[in-house]
Amino acid sequence: MNKTLEVTAAVIRRNGLVLIGKRRAADYCGGLWEFPGGKIEPGESPEECLKRELAEELGIECAVGELLIETLHAYPDRAIRISAFLADILSGEPAALEHDEIRWVKPEDLPSYAFVPADLPIVDRIIQKR
Repeated sequence: MNKTLEVTAAVIRRNGLVLIGKRRAADYCGGLWEFPGGKIEPGESPEECLKRELAEELGIECAVGELLIETLHAYPDRAIRISAFLADILSGEPAALEHDEIRWVKPEDLPSYAFVPADLPIVDRIIQKR
């Protein structure tokens, strides 16, 4: 197996809802839902990565809040360590720039969506914290 990918994810909240994105069909785990975020670049902090990724993926500026959960998931061909943070939008309106679709959902409805396996512990943590 290749080395572990270090990635970030954002749990963006607004009016009691959480933002999720549907991965493009051609992407790894395509068609499944995820929390926005991405790979940490060399020399970048997780918080810097998340701000950059949210600007690229959604066209928004966010304030990165508390670390919600860190989780490690092993796929057959790769391992992913995710640092998931709470985040609040400072400016802009989210747009599906790198997803097939984005959606605001109630936290209690998250389990009804087909998430990428690595994001399932994040869903569980959100449900626990309600």
